[in-house]
Amino acid sequence: MEGITCSVKSCEKPLDQSYWDLQYQSETTGWDLGTISPPIKAYVDQLKDTTISVLIPGCGNTYEAEYLLEKGFTNITVIDIAPTLVEKLKEKFKNTTAIHIIQGDFFEHKGSYDLILEQTFFCALPPQMRQKYVWKMHQLLSKNGKKAGLLFNRSFEVSPPFGGSKTEYEQLFSEAFHFKILETSYNSVTPRAQSELFFVFKKKAEVIVQCFALSGITCSNCTKTVLQKIGEITGVINTQINSTFSNLIVMSTNEISLEQLKEVLAYEPEYSIALVD
Repeated sequence: MEGITCSVKSCEKPLDQSYWDLQYQSETTGWDLGTISPPIKAYVDQLKDTTISVLIPGCGNTYEAEYLLEKGFTNITVIDIAPTLVEKLKEKFKNTTAIHIIQGDFFEHKGSYDLILEQTFFCALPPQMRQKYVWKMHQLLSKNGKKAGLLFNRSFEVSPPFGGSKTEYEQLFSEAFHFKILETSYNSVTPRAQSELFFVFKKKAEVIVQCFALSGITCSNCTKTVLQKIGEITGVINTQINSTFSNLIVMSTNEISLEQLKEVLAYEPEYSIALVD
């Protein structure tokens, strides 16, 4: 689709800090719209409380933060892994205290936010990180917090961006969030028309979401057995293991201890598990 491009010609390198920093150094940011996307702008326009805490992860040039500032919002945090970009943002917003700029790994970030805006961050992550994304978003939202923004409803031949579908998102997010909106965006920019889903999810505060690092699991049949056994633990609502068998998220009504999970996995000596915090 014209107007949606990969950041570089070859995307086989690890998507780490060096990779993303190179995109800003070389100005090969094909995903950049140059302005806030219309669906997110419309969503911001209807927000009434300008004192809420807002987080924008993988912020890029953060036209969203700039627009929030114009609208009078006073508690905005943006985070990106690319040092070159962050230095530019610090210079751009040096005259305001309303925007807090962080250079670092989103998955190591700590905080509590009333709203998290999603704009081309999810699609930049390798698909094996999506379960961890669900956990971290749930962790960072306040009790009544919401996450809102855009997700691609299509696939790509070259990635990033990595695509997805409404069905996949329903399976991924539904046990951790209440779905307020998940529908085809009616006001996307022309190159992305009919390929974006606009969403608003509210945190299920009654659900505990925990993330664990796994090793030793090597196939989907092993995964099915592990998920079945963990699903039998009292209080467990849903479990998911990512595509590389390296992360497990457990959604439950009560905290599930690491010791409980180790006991469940003890039938296979090669399996090991550790809590991600």
